[in-house]
Amino acid sequence: MQSSGTPPITSGTPHVAAIVNPRSGGGRTGRGWRVISETLERELGPIRAHFTTGGSTPRYLPAADLTRKALKDGAQLVIAVGGDGTINEVVNGFFEDGRLINSEAHLAVLNTGTGGDFRKTFDLPEELEPCVARIAEGTTRTIDIGRMSFIADDGREAMRYFDNIASFGMSGAVDRAVNRAQISKLFGGSFAFLWATLVTAIRFRPQAVRLTADTGFDDIVNIGTAAVANGRFFGGGMMIAPKAEPDSGYFDIVILRHTTLGDLLSGSRALYDGTHLDDPKVTHFRAKWLVATPVAEAPVLLDIDGEAPGRLPARFDILPSVLTLRC
Repeated sequence: MQSSGTPPITSGTPHVAAIVNPRSGGGRTGRGWRVISETLERELGPIRAHFTTGGSTPRYLPAADLTRKALKDGAQLVIAVGGDGTINEVVNGFFEDGRLINSEAHLAVLNTGTGGDFRKTFDLPEELEPCVARIAEGTTRTIDIGRMSFIADDGREAMRYFDNIASFGMSGAVDRAVNRAQISKLFGGSFAFLWATLVTAIRFRPQAVRLTADTGFDDIVNIGTAAVANGRFFGGGMMIAPKAEPDSGYFDIVILRHTTLGDLLSGSRALYDGTHLDDPKVTHFRAKWLVATPVAEAPVLLDIDGEAPGRLPARFDILPSVLTLRC
């Protein structure tokens, strides 16, 4: 990992860059970009915007690639404009070949997407103007980042960074349902995730996974969902890890054992207010790394900041105090 004393790998004039996913929020980001850009420039000065789609480039340009280019061109503040998936891609773009491109650059988030879970840990406003005002204040917090090694959907070994929460089990199946459900997204992120969770839970059966951690934890667990948490919220507002601190140097591991549809229906409120940790079916501990290996042949699907990248086996490592967030 690049240290703070390593020279940044940049050229060009220092500037503010916005990495924009115009399709986020069901296209609301693209439709509202004029107002968003005017608000950003009023508070922060000139902005160089980079779009994942749109205009003369209808194909998708990965936000991670756009972020890497912006940082190499001298961006000192990179604003992720989109949903939690866009934020995750931008975070991945801060790294290249296992190193930070510029350890002095800051990340900011302007959530305009479906979920908005990452911002909740930092109590960032949902509304445009107060959120931009918070970014402009310049208050920063150095945060941890997670690194996950796993098996991608094409069967190859892969690695991703994550700022918020990686999880597996029912949550991975829910991601795929949310990404397919266009109608439910029209009613907002919380509804989309809750609806997809209930529909998925009808068919889902807990899966046996061996979990090993640096704390000495080593057990085979029938998992409904297991969360490896840097932030506190996922699934459109569920406070799955109420004790997580994104600068603690540890993951909060939260395991929902033997979870059924009945459990979700009877305890859904607990998942939103964080009281589910009192449930005897829930295991919670802190760790610097976790290895998860499926016991059976059926795939155990992964979720990473609201996206569905692949399946177990996987290893999760905490990278302490590596990224500076404007919050």
